[in-house]
Amino acid sequence: MALNNASILDNFYEKDEKYSTSVAYFSMEFGIHQALKTYSGGLGFLTGSHMRSAYDLKQNVVGIGILWSYGYYDQTRNEDRTMAVAYRRKLYYFLKETGVTVSVKIGGRDVFVKALLLEPDTFGTAPILFLTTDIDENDFLSRTITHKLYDNNEETRIAQEIVLGIGGFKVLEALERKVDVYHLNEGHAITLAFSLFNKYGDREKVREHMVFTTHTPEKAGNEEHEVHLLHKMGFFDGLTLEKVQEITEIYEEIFNITLAALRLSKITNAVSKIHQEVSNEMWSSYPNIAKIIKITNAQNRRYWADKTLTRALDEHEDYQIIARKKHLKRILFDMVADQTGKMFDPDILTLVWSRRFSEYKRPGLIKYDFERFKQLIERNDQPIQVIWAGKPYPSDSNSINIFNEIIYQSKHLKRIAVLFRYELSLSQMLKRGADVWLNTPRITREASGTSGMSACMNGAVHFSIADGWHPEFAKDGINSFTIPPCSHKLPIEEQDRIDNQNMMDILEEKIIPMYYDRPKEWVGMMKHSMEDIMPAFDSGRMAYEYYVNMYNYR
Repeated sequence: MALNNASILDNFYEKDEKYSTSVAYFSMEFGIHQALKTYSGGLGFLTGSHMRSAYDLKQNVVGIGILWSYGYYDQTRNEDRTMAVAYRRKLYYFLKETGVTVSVKIGGRDVFVKALLLEPDTFGTAPILFLTTDIDENDFLSRTITHKLYDNNEETRIAQEIVLGIGGFKVLEALERKVDVYHLNEGHAITLAFSLFNKYGDREKVREHMVFTTHTPEKAGNEEHEVHLLHKMGFFDGLTLEKVQEITEIYEEIFNITLAALRLSKITNAVSKIHQEVSNEMWSSYPNIAKIIKITNAQNRRYWADKTLTRALDEHEDYQIIARKKHLKRILFDMVADQTGKMFDPDILTLVWSRRFSEYKRPGLIKYDFERFKQLIERNDQPIQVIWAGKPYPSDSNSINIFNEIIYQSKHLKRIAVLFRYELSLSQMLKRGADVWLNTPRITREASGTSGMSACMNGAVHFSIADGWHPEFAKDGINSFTIPPCSHKLPIEEQDRIDNQNMMDILEEKIIPMYYDRPKEWVGMMKHSMEDIMPAFDSGRMAYEYYVNMYNYR
């Protein structure tokens, strides 16, 4: 049954007066619940936590996303156990009809965009509108626009961004939703800036109403397209190229979406202190960009933290912490046995590397010196177990090859495992069952990285390169272990060699002896990890800072 009240986004809970500014939060992905496959990885997990905390704080926020008919992809195995990519249609009976369908121009043709609503009480989030073109009113090609998250086809990707930005703007107008601030989470929804210009006719008015979060220094996260292709497809919502050039000050043939967002927003945030420095260095040569501040990413404790473990911490019962952690490890190891046939031991120190599988995150760094790694895995006295999980981008053959290489090597070693179907539920299980959460990006390239935050909430010890959020949290040897940074200007092979040597030295000389020989110290580290992660890295702090430092910024 359609919801026909124009105020359907306002009637779910009474808003806290501190958060009266009305915000529309645009994101290509939302990691809300295992049952809702509208995310690829860390960015989606972050937006899910943001929407949960917006609900907890009763903020005046509505999310705008896309309902991906086939999700990101289903991670499966080939017959030889290597990774395969599968696409299966998803069905969501818990989403509500809004009765709103709008049209957008894509390539000169009308494409219809339908809005469905995720109500707050379903999963404990702010209300979220999910947009789809996969409806009977559209032809087959138009229906495919919202089939796959991050479609590899350039024109399809551009069409997706038109749907998110222009379509999302039109849906909010159709719902008569008053919006004070439009928040672009990454640059994918930049098209809404051109809709805002059509509404206000003034660039400064657009800037008054728009804020922007940049998430990565990586080229793939700072999209560029040929400007005439964008214009032909309707990316600029009917504006002439001359007007687009005037308001964005981008006169080049290649149009950088991040740069446009920086110039059309009143303020921008990076997602960690280091990322703020990197971002300002990246963009400082471009005039008339928004000020780039720091709002470090965070995760929602209500969703990620095991309640029994948290209660044991609050009650200062070390024996309960030990017992609960061992139980959570057994739950994870049941999954290891189910997927791999290997029986892991809950008494053995267990390291987990789990996040989006990408070459710069270096999933294989721990086995760079394979003989040294193998010796730690195979020895009878104080061995380690290692679990990998994560999804490569489906067309990133290099990362898929790294994934498959680890699978091949795992066949011959009983204490390493590679898990499939990396989604919210498995991620939660890994974070609760890990003793050590391993984070090994190349220095300066991890803007924030949030997986370790939710692992720390569950008593895992963060073992990380000094990049992203880690330096803001780390007290080396007290709540975490830090791999000392080497120069990012060194050749990549040399960086890997030095980082591996430092990592293995810390593992052999500090982590393993503490875990096995000084268990009270280890429990102390677990407790410091859980205590120090709160409240600085709970998304309630992040959601509050967005209001104070971004939405209400003048």
